[in-house]
Amino acid sequence: MGEIFSGLPWWVKWIAVPVIALVVFGGLIMTVLHVIIGLLFKALVFVALVGGLIYVVRKFTSSSSSRGDW
Repeated sequence: MGEIFSGLPWWVKWIAVPVIALVVFGGLIMTVLHVIIGLLFKALVFVALVGGLIYVVRKFTSSSSSRGDW
């Protein structure tokens, strides 16, 4: 691989090749990023919902235990 790029100018190695890679694989990269960001968002929503549920359950159980058992 080094022999292929050795005779080329710097702008081909550092600008043209990455731009071509982004054009060719851009859709795949965007799909992977979309999936990762979607999973992170869903995980954040899950954590927030579980935290809210735990807060509500503790709030009601602490208030009901002060009134006495049923």
